[in-house]
Formats: sequence, C-alpha cells, structure tokens
Amino acid sequence: MARSLVVKVTCGAEEAERLNQGFTVAAAAAAAGAEVSLWLTGEAAWYGVPGRAEEFELDLATPLDQLLAVVLDTGSVTVCSQCAARRGIGEDDLREGVRIAGAAVFAEQVLGDGVQALVY
Repeated sequence: MARSLVVKVTCGAEEAERLNQGFTVAAAAAAAGAEVSLWLTGEAAWYGVPGRAEEFELDLATPLDQLLAVVLDTGSVTVCSQCAARRGIGEDDLREGVRIAGAAVFAEQVLGDGVQALVY
C-alpha cells in the first residue's frame, strides 16, 4: 500500500460502536500493510492508558486491546496533548508505545503526501 492512514477516534465507551469502528479500521489497515497512525482524542484518550482497552466490551467485536496491539505492532498511537492534560493523563500513565503529541504533529501527518485521514 502506497498511502498512509491517520485515524482519529474522538469518543469513548459512550459511543461504543463508533469507538470500535475506528480501532477496527486502523487495525485492518495496519494488518494490510498500510502505515497507520491512530490518534486518541476526547474520551478516547483513556484507551492509551493500560487496562482501559481491556475493560471495553462490545458484542460481536474484536476486543479493543487486540486491535490496539495490531496498530502498535506496526504503526503509532498518539494521545492528544490537550485531551490528556484535561484528563490528568501524563506520559508515565500511558501504555508502552503510546505517546502524547499536539495539533501541530497531527496536522503535519495529515498534510503529508498520499495520506488519508479518517475521523470517528
């Protein structure tokens, strides 16, 4: 695959299907060989913290922690800096491989050549 994919997930368990769909698309693209960057914003920021993805359940859906592992294996996962700050989440609170970054990094990624961006 020549293009990169940036997926921004903006919701938490209150929008379970939308949350799961964003993770599913990111993991499917990563498994297909795309360069994937998954951004966790708003309530989705909590899924960058260990144990949170493991707690999420949705009938007939691949467990969120498994989807997250696929993306982390070949791509990147980033928690929005402002979203993290509003929730009291720091770098030391994040699961291994997840980072915190801001809008400038997001804009740089989505404005790259051949990049497709999706927001859930």
